[in-house]
Amino acid sequence: MSRPSARTAREVLNELRWREPSRIADAVLRYRDRARPEGYRIVRGSEIVGLERRYFTTATARLPYYKIETIECDGDILFERRSAVRHPRSRQT
Repeated sequence: MSRPSARTAREVLNELRWREPSRIADAVLRYRDRARPEGYRIVRGSEIVGLERRYFTTATARLPYYKIETIECDGDILFERRSAVRHPRSRQT
């Protein structure tokens, strides 16, 4: 399995679409969705109908790139969002 590089989700999807056109249909995106009990949903690359500047579109929705957690294709992780680590603030007394 390959390691993700420091590219954006948009760049990865555009590369799959334009440089390797047959691969975008094989991509699987894990997308944050707070309306679902598990906190995410799976979007298949074959569902993507358009790539815009800040959003990608499916037949039923327009979704922002920043909610994409991972992009996998043929078992390789092509994109993985770094999660923000929150540290408790120390109290000064």
